[in-house]
Amino acid sequence: MIRILAVLAAVLFAVPAFAQTLPAGLDKANAIVIDTTKGRIVIKLRTDLAPQHAERIKQLAREGYYNNVPFHRVMDGFMAQTGDGQNFNGTGGSKYPNLKQEFSKVHFARGIVGMARRGDSVDTANSQFFIMFADGGSLDNQYTVIGEVVQGMDVVDKLKKAPPGSSGGTVTDPDKMVKVQVASDIK
Repeated sequence: MIRILAVLAAVLFAVPAFAQTLPAGLDKANAIVIDTTKGRIVIKLRTDLAPQHAERIKQLAREGYYNNVPFHRVMDGFMAQTGDGQNFNGTGGSKYPNLKQEFSKVHFARGIVGMARRGDSVDTANSQFFIMFADGGSLDNQYTVIGEVVQGMDVVDKLKKAPPGSSGGTVTDPDKMVKVQVASDIK
């Protein structure tokens, strides 16, 4: 009986997050909706800046690759990284080949979404991405900008962060992307 009540309560509390309306004027074909353990984040994909990367994000979302994937690296005042649907710890990528960089002049400011890559290897972006908590000018022209948060930065701010001084910003028991969808696919 207690389990049934717990499941019912979880469903009731999840309904408001999943029932939220999307921002007016949003190009739903080029936006992703991320329902997390903390709430909903909506990202406008910048197909004008990074068409290959935006298509990869949409492809993986449609395949369910991002569902239940953790925000494995979250550094307060810097960024929250996710997208490793292979190993769930930041070491994996998708079954698809890495992408060639698509750098732009867009500044890495609060709410900008960029593609993660392996170390200094420029053309190694695959499935992982990060959302900026604050200004990150040192990333300009070093990482591909794929989008910007247009709704839910308050949710991003609530993500569990790594303790100060932790190695690489790794989070223990991290928040997750419960479900990721292309906005136009939401029924």
